[in-house]
Amino acid sequence: MSRLLRRLALLTALTVCLAPWPRALQAQEPKTSDQGITPVITVDNAPNAPRQMSKHYVVLVSLDGFRYDYPKIYGARHLMAIGVRGASAPDGMIPAYPSLTFPNHYTLVTGLYPEHTGIVANSFYDPARKQIYSYRDQKTVTDGSWYGGTPLWSLAEQQGMRTACFFWPGSEAKIAGERPSYYLHYTNDYPDDKRIDKVIEWLKLPPAQRPHFITLYYPNVDHQGHLHGPDSPQVRDAVRHVDDLMGQLEEKLNALHLPIDLIIVADHGMARVQGDWITLDKYADLDDFTTVGSLLYPNSEADAEHAYQQLKAAHAGFKAYRRANIPAELHYNSNPREGDPVIVPQGPFLIRAKAPAPGDHAPFTPVGEHGYNPFQMTSMRAIFFAEGPDIRPGTKLKPFENVNVFPFIVKILGLESPKVDGSPNILSNALRGQAAQ
Repeated sequence: MSRLLRRLALLTALTVCLAPWPRALQAQEPKTSDQGITPVITVDNAPNAPRQMSKHYVVLVSLDGFRYDYPKIYGARHLMAIGVRGASAPDGMIPAYPSLTFPNHYTLVTGLYPEHTGIVANSFYDPARKQIYSYRDQKTVTDGSWYGGTPLWSLAEQQGMRTACFFWPGSEAKIAGERPSYYLHYTNDYPDDKRIDKVIEWLKLPPAQRPHFITLYYPNVDHQGHLHGPDSPQVRDAVRHVDDLMGQLEEKLNALHLPIDLIIVADHGMARVQGDWITLDKYADLDDFTTVGSLLYPNSEADAEHAYQQLKAAHAGFKAYRRANIPAELHYNSNPREGDPVIVPQGPFLIRAKAPAPGDHAPFTPVGEHGYNPFQMTSMRAIFFAEGPDIRPGTKLKPFENVNVFPFIVKILGLESPKVDGSPNILSNALRGQAAQ
């Protein structure tokens, strides 16, 4: 493996996401506004079709790394109040495996498990393309050929409904033939309150240009979780900060007097890391493998089987599976991008294929991490809150898989849906009125 590939493999070990997107590269686009930190890009999509003009609006917010129990632990009063006025999942929403940022954000807006979207990790290798996708690489992030499925913004635009994305994995690429009418290239530096102002500005546009589906994203809680751990005062402060932002957003949305459903989710939870790095090539011969983080890509079936037998005997905080034999509940057994064998951590451990080469910088060692099996570790569960004219007040939802958020939103927006892994029945009791029919 080349030195460059080794560096990328180490950089993405367990795909630590201190910066969920790379700093924006200002692409050449035909129309931009708000020149400054990063411009809003306006796509010359058709105006809202007449049949879509009277539809309700959905604002989908992601609070990255906001674990399901943080609202109670840290007193997120605005989120808790939204749960009382609308719907919530007190015991959490179950992320797709692996419980990482890019796979789960994209699952939320496609209704497909990561192995069906192809975004199987934050960074991975595609054996057919012989290329690496990395969430830190603007070239791959903005290349729609990497992404399967039809995200909500593309689905809506296909059906004559305008959309806007204030950050979301996949929103910078042209997918299923469409882009959002309004979107931005990702940067950490955009002020938190100004993000809300932009959402409100979009919703004040004339009805023909006004987006009916809008995404909004905040990384604050995830960042502090990685740096300081989920039980830290820094996470507490980040939780209260974004909770205050949600209070501001709710107040400003209400002042518009539009039929807006506000849905607030997270992509995953967070756990405090235990122990030091577990390095897989201490237990198996991986010299002929391509590796990205803990993902293993063999050159032959014989190499895959030989490494599997070695790793299976390691008893070192992980389980090794041949890809076809991964537990069915993980939905991670059919895409070559997942590698083979597949390593599933058995606790909050840091796992990498190989240690840094001599002279390479040592990788960052996080205090908190995610990516683990959400069916074994409840700390991977995420928040779900929703309120608005289509949401039944006081609804308490049992834990559900996040593939079901897509059909929930499709139902609210009155769109025709492709076949997906999620079901419109799972969250149907959270809907009221016309949306529930």
